[in-house]
Formats: sequence, C-alpha cells, structure tokens
Amino acid sequence: MKLDLLVLAAHPDDAEMSCGGLMAMEVANGKKVGIVDFTQGELGTRGTPEIRLQEAADAARMLGLSARENLGFRDGFFVNDEAHQLKVVEVIRRYQPEILIANAIDDRHPDHGKAAAVAETAHFLSGLRRIETFEPDGTPQAPWRARQVFHYIQDRYIKPDVVVDISDYWQQKVESIKAYRSQFFNPDSDEPSSYISSKEFMDFLVARWRELGHQIGVEFGEGYTNYRQIGAKNLSSLI
Repeated sequence: MKLDLLVLAAHPDDAEMSCGGLMAMEVANGKKVGIVDFTQGELGTRGTPEIRLQEAADAARMLGLSARENLGFRDGFFVNDEAHQLKVVEVIRRYQPEILIANAIDDRHPDHGKAAAVAETAHFLSGLRRIETFEPDGTPQAPWRARQVFHYIQDRYIKPDVVVDISDYWQQKVESIKAYRSQFFNPDSDEPSSYISSKEFMDFLVARWRELGHQIGVEFGEGYTNYRQIGAKNLSSLI
C-alpha cells in the first residue's frame, strides 16, 4: 500500500504525542497515513507490551490510519547497524511515502536520537538499487526515497524549521494520546508513577503545542526539523 505520509517511531505513542495533529489533518484531507513503530515499548514502567500494542491499534483507528506495524526491535537496546537499517529500508520501500517523518534528532530518551539516525540512514539506503530487499512473500522491492524527511520534536525543545497549524485537530490528537491508557495520567491506575504518567506531563504537552502555535499566530502547532533546505513554489501560501 502506497502512503502519502509515513511516520517512524521508536516507541508506540511517540508518533501520537509528536505529530498526531498532522496525521489527523492529512487523513481528513484524504491522504493515506501510516505508522511503523520500532519497538513494543517493553521497558516502559507501566503496562505490558501486549497492552501497548492494543493501545496502538486503538490510536490508529482514532486517527484513521491506513497502516500500522511494529518491527519488534529491542526497546532500549536497538542500534544503528545494517540489520536494523535494512528492516527500515523494507518498510520505506513497502509504503513508498511521499513524506517521511521520524523521531527527534536528540532527546531525553536515547532511543529517540538512535531511531532518528536509523531512519535517516535507511532512507538514503532505500534509494540504492543495488541493495536488494523483499516483501514477506518474496516479491522484490523497488528502490524508493521520499520527497522530504522531517523529524518531530519530543521532550527536549528543538527550534523547528517548520511549524504546522494543528488547531482544528488538536483535540483528536489528545484523544489518540489518551488511547494509551496504561501510560498517561489515569487517577484510577494502581501502577507505579512514571515520567509521562502525571497530569503535569499532559499539561506540558498542551503548553508545547500552544507555544509552537503562538510562533505562527495560531492556537496550536507542531514543530518539525529538516536536514535539507525547505523550498516553496511561492510565498502566498505561507503563514
């Protein structure tokens, strides 16, 4: 299935927290959007991998995604090597996205920066025709590169290269995050508290979206970085 937008994420819930508004917007505009999670988040303080996978499926339905899969990398221990790069090459070639979005290039959780590096390397390798990859049924895959690769902003603030107005979709974004009931604020939970399970953390996320929106004169925004210069056909469509 060809996608217009493919989001790569180190852990289930990374994508929703960081670009859930953009995904909801693109789906509403008739685009095909998908997520590939690298790990099952099995080292998380709360919940289980099985619960996390079900929550990811619930969030995917809320956002209207066309595809979601999990590569089963080891949470906390995957590395930027050939084996992991080739797995990501396979999904890039499988979905042939026009736009690819990956984790923050640097963040509090070391998996995020690692995932960003794996994504960048795999995207370049995906365009090399002499690297052979195959679908599960043995069908050879064709080389592919997206038109643009962006990285979302996560826990640490990174100055964005572009901010997207998600004001009309921020509530849908919040609901997709709340699909991860085991992970985020839940006063009825008897599990240990974690960095992301407090009400204050959710308040921080909303404040971040407000701050980014303020930068472009709207209510809520999501920020993205890009290693390449961003071009435009004209200036009239820019905020």
